[in-house]
Amino acid sequence: MRMPTSWLRDYVDASGDPTALADPDRLEKALVRVGLEVEEIVDLRATVTGPLVVGRVLAVEELTGFKKPIRHCQVDVGTAGSTPGEPQSIVCGAINFAAGDLVVVALPGSVLTGDFAIASRQTYGRLSDGMICSARELGIGDDHAGIIVLPPDSAVDGVAVQPGDDARPAVGLDDIVVELAITPDRGYCFSARGVARELAHSLDLPYTDPAAAITPVSATAGGYPVQVLDERGCDRFTAVTVRGVDPTAATPGWMKTRLIHAGMRPISLIVDITNYLMLDLGQPMHAFDLTRLRGPLVVRRAVNAETLATLDATLRTLDRDDIVIADDSGVISLAAVMGGASTEVAGDTTDVLFEAAHWAPLAIAHTARRHKLPSEASKRFERGVDPALTTAAAARAVELLTRYGGGTADPGVTDVDTVTARAEIRMAVDHPSRIAGVDYPAGTAARLLADLGCAVREDGDTLRVVPPTWRPDLTEPIELVEEVIRLSGYDRVPSVLPPVQPSNGLTPDQLRRRTVGRALAERGLVEVISYPFLSPEALESLGLGADDPRRVAVRLANPLSDKEPLMRTTLLPGLAATLRRNRGRDLRDLALYEIGLVFLASVDAPAPPPLGVDHRPSDDELAAVDAALPAQPRHVAAMYCGDIDPAGWWGPARVADWSDAVEAARLTVTAAGAAATVRAGRQAPWHPGRCAEIVVPDRDTGGDERDIVVGYAGELHPEVCAALSIPARTCAMELNLDAIPFPGITEAPRFSTYPPALIDVALVVDASTPAGDVQAALVDGAGPLLESVRLFDVYTSDALGADRKSLAYSLTFRAPNRTLTGDEAIAARDAAVAVAADRFGATLR
Repeated sequence: MRMPTSWLRDYVDASGDPTALADPDRLEKALVRVGLEVEEIVDLRATVTGPLVVGRVLAVEELTGFKKPIRHCQVDVGTAGSTPGEPQSIVCGAINFAAGDLVVVALPGSVLTGDFAIASRQTYGRLSDGMICSARELGIGDDHAGIIVLPPDSAVDGVAVQPGDDARPAVGLDDIVVELAITPDRGYCFSARGVARELAHSLDLPYTDPAAAITPVSATAGGYPVQVLDERGCDRFTAVTVRGVDPTAATPGWMKTRLIHAGMRPISLIVDITNYLMLDLGQPMHAFDLTRLRGPLVVRRAVNAETLATLDATLRTLDRDDIVIADDSGVISLAAVMGGASTEVAGDTTDVLFEAAHWAPLAIAHTARRHKLPSEASKRFERGVDPALTTAAAARAVELLTRYGGGTADPGVTDVDTVTARAEIRMAVDHPSRIAGVDYPAGTAARLLADLGCAVREDGDTLRVVPPTWRPDLTEPIELVEEVIRLSGYDRVPSVLPPVQPSNGLTPDQLRRRTVGRALAERGLVEVISYPFLSPEALESLGLGADDPRRVAVRLANPLSDKEPLMRTTLLPGLAATLRRNRGRDLRDLALYEIGLVFLASVDAPAPPPLGVDHRPSDDELAAVDAALPAQPRHVAAMYCGDIDPAGWWGPARVADWSDAVEAARLTVTAAGAAATVRAGRQAPWHPGRCAEIVVPDRDTGGDERDIVVGYAGELHPEVCAALSIPARTCAMELNLDAIPFPGITEAPRFSTYPPALIDVALVVDASTPAGDVQAALVDGAGPLLESVRLFDVYTSDALGADRKSLAYSLTFRAPNRTLTGDEAIAARDAAVAVAADRFGATLR
């Protein structure tokens, strides 16, 4: 927001400190001191250098024979010209002035904006000894169609301007313009009223509230009929009428200058008044052409599919959550956002209805975003506008319009007021000191809050505070504390680091997470981090069953993207999206992994209790919040596509397959401190014939062990790959890391120094028999002499028989205290084979 200091001077009395608002550096520091972010300060006094004077056109000679109008003018510039007392010869191409008009003249030696130097020169056969300036040439506006013509009664500080006077004060080039970035909680600073209040406090200067100087209108009989059907959306609606306005009346020059300096384009007297009061008081207003209204005004929610042609010549389809103003003809205004074209003030408007209202911030914010229609009015209403301003703004609008445009105000005034009084906030007197770590003297908090506009009453050790109507953001004691700290100076708060407690290092969970990530990275996988958001279509793509718990997802009330409103219940869609994006960038061979939380909703979860910020929640409240949260286990997932081993002189490439996903799952479980068992499984989104179930033993307090399924690995279903737009035969694994039990106390292994006995066995079994189950049988049968067992070959042949396969294992036997004899090793092998034969009908090949 842009604001000239000349405007602020109306409300900040700097007469006792002349440099307070005239020194840009001091001004910036004062604004920053109270928490206002200064984006830029423009000293207009330095934008045009050299002689810039007021001139009076004495004579105009129209030059002919050129493609555009050219005029040779004689301009009285007093004693400032090249020949004092003589008219200045100037050639000008504008035609919007005549002899007798007051204009702005840049004399030779001056430099306009854009580093445009003015000098005497011959042009069009005449001497041009200067330039008659437009608003764009002086950098005070965009108008370049004509030059600036000053009103005949122009005056500076009450003294009429004369030819030869410095023109800067007459056109506002003696001002300083401050551009501020207003944060959402400081909506009251979108006005001269609010900025001046903050500046006066920072500079310790007297402040005059412009709203307090206005006698507000009050509700009387005969006002324009208004019916408010949605009091939650509009709790204050004031309407006043002015009739018989001169439609040709011009906006006064001082108002135009202020609007231009504030970054707004003057339009017409009626519209300029509403814009001026919005910038002055902070109350957006709207003006209706009274003759175009049809019946009473009704404030309500829109009906679905209603339409409105707004002032930007766009036909908009409304939503039932939009707050609108309607009459008998239908919707005529999108409340607090933009008016309708059917009732807009035009060049022939003589009867005006001014509307000043207070609208619900959240509803206006949603409407402005829904229609992609941010406006100066919506920007203020969504941050909070003073509901007590409507009657003062309406009174000031009537005063300005009748003064400069004529007309008469109707005696009847409409004021529908259902505003709820501000609630009292109780705060301990020493609360600011305890929060900030600053010893504020007694009475400091009460004084600062009173300066802020609060009604403050001390009740022993408690302050009873009622915030002002223009500060809707003050609702809790901690927010009052923030204001005390801000107004007393952030620089008073000491920079003290909190004490650091001695650490025992990583927690077991942190250590396991890092160990798993390191193990996967060392195996060649690349870690990715995905957003934890999902679209409903992503869950559909996984082919989950109707009763699959992963379908029950937490839905965000205010998602970052409407396309992804769900919290993830699995890591696979995020990995698939990353894989798809990288393949789109010509990366074909990918091995990715992610460690992250998933969010498993419960349909029976209770609603969380509301918590304040003025005290620490009780243990019961925290327990209730925890009970309402979804379960958030930590998962590990990996995904492969393309070649896992590249081609080279050593041989052809090897394509990643289901065994790589299974091995990644084994590696994860091992790094987590457990032993994985792999068995055939069936789980979406994996291929039913190429899916492994990853099982770990769960140790209970009785010393027994039971198997728990911690995840799945294998090749994704072809339909899932197609739905996710990833390559066919993509492989993946996903494990619940939190479900893997932590290992107990690890005993150091005992190493035998005696030589091992190595024996290979090949067992023929049914093709459907899992190799892992056969291996477990060998371990059970071999007894304590077996040191290790490893599958090293799987063989199929017609000679073995239909649906038969050969599994070859390498068995290592070793005794801790002696060298094994051949008979002992053979006996242990035979015992192992016997158990495999008994369980699976295995025969030695």
